[in-house]
Amino acid sequence: MDIDARGPRFGAAVTTVVLAVVLVTGNAWLLAWQTLAFLLGAAGGVTRAPYGLLFRKAVRPRLGPPTAFEAPEPPRFAQAVGLFFAALGLAGYTLGAGWLGLAATGAALAAAFLNAAFGYCLGCEMYLLVRRMTVGLK
Repeated sequence: MDIDARGPRFGAAVTTVVLAVVLVTGNAWLLAWQTLAFLLGAAGGVTRAPYGLLFRKAVRPRLGPPTAFEAPEPPRFAQAVGLFFAALGLAGYTLGAGWLGLAATGAALAAAFLNAAFGYCLGCEMYLLVRRMTVGLK
């Protein structure tokens, strides 16, 4: 079942703010929260992630009906990619490799910002590329 395309973009906007605050403050606890949010999105899909639930309960009822839909698999894959970078950043911050924390968090922030500001989902594009490559191998 396809999902409202505005939901993942809203989640990306919230993620952008959270990750920007992490970069400014170096707050590992906030990055741990974002890592958990990515984990829930990767495991259960973006509609079951915290920001997806917030969108569905608080934002979507105030909007008109959706006009654009998308398959749930690409955003879910994007959450897994975000999980990888957030976990890497969290490891950097907590193990004393601040440069790794900054770099990995910055990469996740850049991807989230592209989706929030321009509707361009890097993780979704990666998903489509991987699908094309794996389907061609069968």
